[in-house]
Amino acid sequence: MLLLLFYPVLIMPKHIPVEIVGFLKGQTCANICCVDEDNLPYCFTCFYVFDEVQQCLYFKSQMNTHHAQLLEANGKSAGTILEDHLDKILVKGIQFRGLVKRNSIFDVAASIQYHAHYPMAVAVPGDMWTVYLQDIKFTDNSKGFGHKAHWSVNEAEAEE
Repeated sequence: MLLLLFYPVLIMPKHIPVEIVGFLKGQTCANICCVDEDNLPYCFTCFYVFDEVQQCLYFKSQMNTHHAQLLEANGKSAGTILEDHLDKILVKGIQFRGLVKRNSIFDVAASIQYHAHYPMAVAVPGDMWTVYLQDIKFTDNSKGFGHKAHWSVNEAEAEE
């Protein structure tokens, strides 16, 4: 008897450049901006974990926060990530756009990664959220003033 196994072919976007991945993995805090019902910006800061394979950020927040309620209604977001220890001359930082969604209770990968990185967060109630990254601009002045690296999920899809 012949047993054939079929594996689905997944088309993943182009990998995020190594220099951007290294920066995202090395930092802990993101500033995320969402919009309210009047289309006014609202920003918050959170601890995050970067998932290189899924090309996203995970953070934890309680549903009773203002930003969680705004993100639940409209997940469009933008944000920045600066170095945890800022060098004012050799500035490095990320600007990003993405779509934020609250994770279901069945999405344990996000929770495992986040709580492995921040074990004390297990004691804090809240939901896990995912920022599905769409565009990234990375500034790295250590490679020359104004050095930039870019990544976009749309450009990556167009190259496939």
